[in-house]
Amino acid sequence: MKPLLAVIPARGGSKGLPGKNIRPIAGLPLIAHSIRCAALSPEVDRCVVSTDCEEIASVARQHGGCVPFLRPAELAQDDTPMIPVLQHALREMEQRDAQRYETILLLDPTSPGRLPVDIAQALEMLHEDSNCVGVIGVSEPHFNPRWTCVEERGGYAALAFADSGSYTRRQDVPPVYRVNATLYLWRRDYLLSAEPSWLASRPPCRLLVVPEMRAIHIDSEEDFRMAEIFIREGLVQLPWLQEKK
Repeated sequence: MKPLLAVIPARGGSKGLPGKNIRPIAGLPLIAHSIRCAALSPEVDRCVVSTDCEEIASVARQHGGCVPFLRPAELAQDDTPMIPVLQHALREMEQRDAQRYETILLLDPTSPGRLPVDIAQALEMLHEDSNCVGVIGVSEPHFNPRWTCVEERGGYAALAFADSGSYTRRQDVPPVYRVNATLYLWRRDYLLSAEPSWLASRPPCRLLVVPEMRAIHIDSEEDFRMAEIFIREGLVQLPWLQEKK
C-alpha cells in the first residue's frame, strides 16, 4: 500500500473566515495541527502543503511543514473543486520525487480533531478491501436525520427521507452518517481518473466512523470557539499538544 502521500490543502484569501488556516487554535496555527498529526503517523511517507499563499507557506514551514511548490492560480479559486488540487499535488510530487505514490491522503486543515490512529485505521480498511477505491471520514450526528428531518413541499412539512415513515421507533432507524472532512484516502489510479463531483458516481468507498466530538470542521467564528472549548476542557485530546507540555 506504500508509499503514501499526504496533502494538506490551504488556499489563501478565504472570504468566509479570512486567515483561518493560520489563525491560532490551542496555541498553534490551525494548519499546524494537520502537519503535526501527519508527523506522528508512521504510515505517511511524504506530507506536503498545497497553497497559493506565501504567508501560509511561511507559517507551514515554521511548524515543520513541507511546501515544495505553490499551487497555480487556476486551482486556487473560490469554486475550485478539491479533486483537481489533489491530482495536481500528486503529479507534481511524483515528478519531483521520481517515484509513484500508491495512496493519497487528504488532510483538510479545517479539521484539526483527527488523530494518527484514524489514518492508520483508514489505511488498514483500504488494504483489506481490494474493491475499495477510498476511505472517507464520517461521524454519526447526535440526531438521526432520517428520523427528525423534514422539508417543505407545497407549503407543508414532509419527511425528508422517503423511507422515514416506515419506522415507528427512533431506536429502529438505521444510522445516517455525515461526511466531516476528517480525512479522505484514495488509491492513486482512482484519484487520477476521478471527476470533481466524485461522490455522484458512487465509487466503492469505505466509511471511517470517528466520534462526533472529534469531527470538528472549522468554517466560522463559532466553530473556532467551540473547538477551543473542546480542546481546553479535554473533550478532544490531541497528542501533539501533550508533547508540548
